[in-house]
Amino acid sequence: MIYLGTLIVVKDIERSKRFYCDLFGLTVVSDFGANVSLSGGISLQTAGSWTKFINKRDDEILFGNNATELYFEDDDIDSFVKRLDDRGDVRSVHGTIEFPWGQRVIRFYDPDMHIIEVGENMDIVVKRFIDSGMNVKETAVRMNVPEDYVISAMARLKDRRP
Repeated sequence: MIYLGTLIVVKDIERSKRFYCDLFGLTVVSDFGANVSLSGGISLQTAGSWTKFINKRDDEILFGNNATELYFEDDDIDSFVKRLDDRGDVRSVHGTIEFPWGQRVIRFYDPDMHIIEVGENMDIVVKRFIDSGMNVKETAVRMNVPEDYVISAMARLKDRRP
């Protein structure tokens, strides 16, 4: 068995397609009208068709229940937050916060009140700490990870350079 992705129920599939494609750069893999698969393993399903699939009434679909989130990572969290702010149409769960291990994240709602978290790529967190003057050991302690993790992150970053 393999996991293929996450399906979220939406009220307006065209609005949701635009939101995910415009903000995250996802692309439509398949579009069957009431069901759309996007790159990254996210599928959108219209609420009307979903209620029929699960044999529920429209009022039994609970949007905005704050029980799940879609998680993305970005190498440049500051630019992403600016792009999000520039949209002006996104409702915030909370602004940018920094977790104890140093990763910065922001959470907000999609048009149907599904929570989305965008976190700073963990290799970039390592880079930020190293660039600030910390050594491998200090970075590992700050992030509460093994030194090997920091060394591996630095190697991955080196391999990414043009």
